Amino acid sequence: MKLLVIEDDQATAEHVRRGLSETGHSVSIASDGRQGLEKASAASFDALIIDRMLPELDGLSIVKRLRATGNHTPILFLTTMSGLDDRVEGLEAGADDYLVKPFAMPELLARLNALARRPHVSAVQTTLRAGELEMDLLRREVRRAGKLLDLQPQEFKLLEYLLRSDGRIVTKTMLLEHVWGFHFDPQTTVVETHMSRLRAKLDKGHDHQMIVTQRGVGYRLVA
Repeated sequence: MKLLVIEDDQATAEHVRRGLSETGHSVSIASDGRQGLEKASAASFDALIIDRMLPELDGLSIVKRLRATGNHTPILFLTTMSGLDDRVEGLEAGADDYLVKPFAMPELLARLNALARRPHVSAVQTTLRAGELEMDLLRREVRRAGKLLDLQPQEFKLLEYLLRSDGRIVTKTMLLEHVWGFHFDPQTTVVETHMSRLRAKLDKGHDHQMIVTQRGVGYRLVA
């Protein structure tokens, strides 16, 4: 894979570069946020590895700016910011995965390989539909009955997962894993909170509720 590492700590950047290069990956390094954003915008990479705390421009701002311009390159945060709120904030900004320092190189490699296995939206589908609901995966736009909805990045990912589930019930555990990247239940109401916000935007001005709760089981999208 062709990878870009945006990391201001020289020792960490070299450790990551060496470990990834030894397994056959091509690695470029950016030592500050502004340089990293320029490189990520100017060239095509298979994945980006970004620190949260960077000079010139922080990691969250890099991710938000890339996503705002339609850049869908897989992004993994590699950072010392280990709190639950930090993880949620990073994923909501548009990152695909989150790994806390100190880390083991085999885990970083495994996570990058997992990101690489995810199909690019343009290679599979560019539009998802369910009844009067339409999601444009390239423009990152959602419309219901032709009206554009203003969704935050994590709300978009949540709705995308429901659409891809094709009317099947999805559990809270499934959502935590596939939308937020948690492979455990962190005992948080993040799913319920985002589901409530998504429903409010999705159903405003409509009589038909599109996301149905199966009490004690999960949620499903009803066209």
